Amino acid sequence: MQKFSRMPRALMFALPLALAAAAAPMVAQMPEAPGKADKARVVAGSYTADASHSLIGWRVNHFGFNDYFGLFGDVSGTLDIDPANPAAAKVSVKIPVSKVVTANAGLTAHLLKPGADGKPADFFGATPADATFVSTSVAPGADGMSAKITGDLTLNGVTKPVTLDATFAGAGTNPFTKAATLGFHGKATIKRSDFNVKYGIPFVSDEVKLDITAAFEKK
Repeated sequence: MQKFSRMPRALMFALPLALAAAAAPMVAQMPEAPGKADKARVVAGSYTADASHSLIGWRVNHFGFNDYFGLFGDVSGTLDIDPANPAAAKVSVKIPVSKVVTANAGLTAHLLKPGADGKPADFFGATPADATFVSTSVAPGADGMSAKITGDLTLNGVTKPVTLDATFAGAGTNPFTKAATLGFHGKATIKRSDFNVKYGIPFVSDEVKLDITAAFEKK
């Protein structure tokens, strides 16, 4: 403090201004994210899911104490979209149930454990078929950024209609693949008993909340 007190007052005020001026070009040169939530960036065409960055999280309540999370990844599929006619969009995805993961190895193993003595598996079994979702209608929201996507969800050998609340997250060009890319977030709630996954109800909730994030690259 002794040294700074001897600094000329003019220099004391000028120094912060000089430092700020020096930093300004550095801030201006920082790159922007390639994707933005800008509808004008959406390019019409056919897209394929970016499996590395498309995920479906699921949540159930455990014993009424708290919620537990799991994850499906490696999602594949297609999206056909025309920003001039979003209601005509079509989406079809495949979810590899056999690749389900949780934070606990024992629980993950239980989800994929075969039934004993010829009985049905508690959850999905050792070799579960991929789940699929195929849209049947798209109802764009008034805000131009959201939509209700209704489709057929096939899981555990059962097909039921499900509606997703989807939100446009961003569009742009992937800097690595150079492909036009779209991103969406989505939410839905299903009952697992509708798909013959009934183990532990009501101690583990029948209601399953889905949290979806998906990216699609133009073919």
